[in-house]
Amino acid sequence: MKPAPATYSISVDEDRLAKMLDFYHENLADSSSPYVAFLAKGEDLAVTAYKKADSTGLHKVIFQGPRASYEVQIWSKEPTVSKPSKPLGVKRPFSPMHPGPQLYHWVDQIGSDEVGTGDFFGPVCVCAAFVDRAGLEEIQALGVTDSKQMDDAYIREIGPKLIHDFEYSQLSLDNVKYNEVQQQGLNMNMIKAKMHNRCLLNLHHKHPAVMLCQDQFAEPGLYYHYLKGEKEIANDIHFSTKGEMAFPSVALGSVIARYSFLMKMDALSQKYAMKIPLGAGEEVDAFARRFLKKYGLKELQKITKNNFANMKKLLGSDPLL
Repeated sequence: MKPAPATYSISVDEDRLAKMLDFYHENLADSSSPYVAFLAKGEDLAVTAYKKADSTGLHKVIFQGPRASYEVQIWSKEPTVSKPSKPLGVKRPFSPMHPGPQLYHWVDQIGSDEVGTGDFFGPVCVCAAFVDRAGLEEIQALGVTDSKQMDDAYIREIGPKLIHDFEYSQLSLDNVKYNEVQQQGLNMNMIKAKMHNRCLLNLHHKHPAVMLCQDQFAEPGLYYHYLKGEKEIANDIHFSTKGEMAFPSVALGSVIARYSFLMKMDALSQKYAMKIPLGAGEEVDAFARRFLKKYGLKELQKITKNNFANMKKLLGSDPLL
């Protein structure tokens, strides 16, 4: 297999981006991507600059090719290096200092993540997403990363585009079903394992030769133990405790899962004509008390995770329940 070219990325402000455009103007090439500010190509170098700035106002610029290591020094003293992936058999967790999704920049992959597990109200949502080399450019341009580090308003904005442009499998476990299986003896990690497994399999059937990866929430041995008795199991998964930072597909799965969760929370808020808060903190407890007075305990238990401490506090605070 031909090795992937050396790749470096830096972040620059508007002024430096303009200087780079002027510097490379004789080598500009057409790009079909609406996210690219400019693309410059030479015999030993390709430079891709992206339009959308991050929260600090900086634009990502990627250098590729034999001259990349030299060229990047013109514009930055501290470039971020992106190297080709290691052999696919590696399953060890990655360092928290890992530079980001660039590690598997060159590997087609299916990755899964979940949201909603720490929220008293609302479902558990799991999503697996397929990312190939062509899709990676769009992910980078849109700033897709761990959904916990992204603004919900922005996730609402890009969510429709992501579910249109990428292959994914998304499952949601509503509160009624969650409470039912939890009472049958399944804990949260067991529930997540079964949902991850199904989402990964749904895409793996379409792309059987593609690497599988996951944001690790349990040791691999324990994860597979949770799946004992399942008719079909997705094996050879690459696990990482910082999965969204190690695998672009996990980051994408995280964002699509978050988008789905937000849409379902919006629907619940609309149904009950009350803005339902996220999380499980004091604001949620205060809202639960208001909801209880308006709709009653039976209705409340339809949209909450009833094994959470929030419910125990709520019931204990009301002598009439």
